[in-house]
Amino acid sequence: MQSSLFTEQVGFRPLAARMRPESLDDYVGQAHLVGPGKPLRRAVEQAQLHSMILWGPPGVGKTTFAQLLASVGDLSFETVSAVLSGVKDIRAIVERARNRKQSQGQDTLLFVDEVHRFNKSQQDAFLPHIEDGTFIFVGATTENPSFELNSALLSRTRVYVLKNLEEADILRLLARALAAEEGFGGQLEVSDDVLGVMASASGGDARRALNILEISADLAEPGSDGKSRVNADHLEQVMQTSLRRFDKGGDVFFDQISALHKSVRGSDPDGSLYWLCRMLDGGCDPLYVARRLVRIASEDIGNADPRALQLSMDAWDVQERLGSPEGELALAQAVTYLSLAPKSDAVYKAYNQCMADIRKDPDYEVPVHLRNAPTKLMKSLGHGDTYRYAHHEPDAFAAGESYLPEAIHQRRYYEPVNRGLEIKLSEKRQRLDALNQQSPIKRHT
Repeated sequence: MQSSLFTEQVGFRPLAARMRPESLDDYVGQAHLVGPGKPLRRAVEQAQLHSMILWGPPGVGKTTFAQLLASVGDLSFETVSAVLSGVKDIRAIVERARNRKQSQGQDTLLFVDEVHRFNKSQQDAFLPHIEDGTFIFVGATTENPSFELNSALLSRTRVYVLKNLEEADILRLLARALAAEEGFGGQLEVSDDVLGVMASASGGDARRALNILEISADLAEPGSDGKSRVNADHLEQVMQTSLRRFDKGGDVFFDQISALHKSVRGSDPDGSLYWLCRMLDGGCDPLYVARRLVRIASEDIGNADPRALQLSMDAWDVQERLGSPEGELALAQAVTYLSLAPKSDAVYKAYNQCMADIRKDPDYEVPVHLRNAPTKLMKSLGHGDTYRYAHHEPDAFAAGESYLPEAIHQRRYYEPVNRGLEIKLSEKRQRLDALNQQSPIKRHT
């Protein structure tokens, strides 16, 4: 492959780094936060900065925005990564910020990347310095702050939600990279169609879009006019080696699982298949998906179609035994079947209600007639004496018998719905209820 004029430069920096904006006017996306007249933009323009948490997926401009804040506010920019740093590093930054303020009169903005990775004590270390104004604190996280950050830290900051960039934003960013001197300075040409594919493939991630453009430029060959041109073949080569972003531990991961589950529950085979394929294409472990399908089969289908559980288990087994691609096809078969199966959450609700009652109720004793009697002493105490063996009763049903503790013998948990096989189960339950009512033998009255 021919060496690229764009990547063999002294002091080379990635395109994404070179294209960081230097003003809010150049900042792409997040118009709901920094558009004209928006509160956060006004705070920046009026230099009334405050500590904040920037929450959003990768590549949407969290680091860039923090740098712009420091630039606009004439603040010294300090950064620390929660992955690589600890309390010792925080103390060193605090000391520098204090010295800077005392000797130069300059304030500091501390940018903490992946702040959710700091534990509770490390997060607590920031609190006094936020309160006394040692620095403006800006934390970046891809995780939901409500779950991952201490309430004390959240109470001292404002949370701003950053969104994936729109394709129009990505296209504007790519066009700027092609034209700007810090980008390709007009020496690289890409057709609108190819740029559109790049924007779509980026998934709203600006960094990813610029990386795709930069790698594609490495493959382009200069023409007779000295300009290089990226075509569809170059892009195809890049996309074959570039994996889609799939945040295996963050909100994107759980959002897609949620979308899959809700599509199955909503009886939409197309939506169910789409989210399954999105997860598999993004690198999700197929065995994890298989486990989730087993859960869905019990939670949302239950006894309305017990075959759903068996089919889910079969798909899991195929995935474990054969791997890819046969396993993924079996998952697709299972997910489409589950989506069109009759739905019932009767078992799910019954289980949850029963567990809730058990946790709040006393530990009721097992009724004497249901107790085991393996010894003479237990037999002498009457354990099992009046137990009625169902197989010795008409239709193998001991009408009038009770199997719950006496104090709660009238409780009912499982109520079949009027869908699928549960129609039959509901009819049978009604028939058994009638036999219980008609029986002259009743354990409890």
